[in-house]
Amino acid sequence: MKQANLYDLKGEKREVGRKSVNVLRDELKVPAVLYGPEMEENIHFSIDESDLEKILSVSETKLQNLTVDGKEYKTLLKNVEFDPVTDRPLHADFYVLDPKRPVKLNVPVRLNGVAKGVRDGGGRVFQPLRIVRVKVLPEVIPAQFELDITELGIGDSLHVSELHLEGIDPLDDPRRTIVTIAPPKSESVFESSILDEDEEDLEAGAELEGDEELAEGEGAEESAEDETKE
Repeated sequence: MKQANLYDLKGEKREVGRKSVNVLRDELKVPAVLYGPEMEENIHFSIDESDLEKILSVSETKLQNLTVDGKEYKTLLKNVEFDPVTDRPLHADFYVLDPKRPVKLNVPVRLNGVAKGVRDGGGRVFQPLRIVRVKVLPEVIPAQFELDITELGIGDSLHVSELHLEGIDPLDDPRRTIVTIAPPKSESVFESSILDEDEEDLEAGAELEGDEELAEGEGAEESAEDETKE
């Protein structure tokens, strides 16, 4: 498990409103809001887009020493809204951490090494679970979970219960599979499945032709069914 890094970040208070938000974005600044259980009221501020993108460039849990109007807050970047076309950040939510209050968050899982079953047996790595949900106190928030898959052979798996979870409560079922090493695809099985599909298509075509001849011979009627933030 890797501990979360702390990023220094500076923000400037801003006015609330669509016009001011558009001006900020034109100046390459991102509108943001600061909130938390101990906050008397939310603080609306902006940060440089380039500073936010530096944080977002790393796929892990983000913590910040955020300074707004001369006051420093230890925060967790909770959510970022992106433009669906340009992928630029449009808005960011920062949560002020209380050292005595646990938070719920998603933590990414990183796989390290090359599995024995892949290296020696031609197997394939499947990772059905890339994010693990946890509940944790701020002092032990992980940046990401790391799993060494070097010794995994074909058919071997690792589960949520095998993560380093000291001081952390997993919210996902401990029995859930994170990664498994699947056997290599069999070329003969693949070819066989193609032949089977072709045969089924031929059979379906033969049945269709037979039905059409029968319908014409009996003069049957045709029928159809209608299927159907700032």
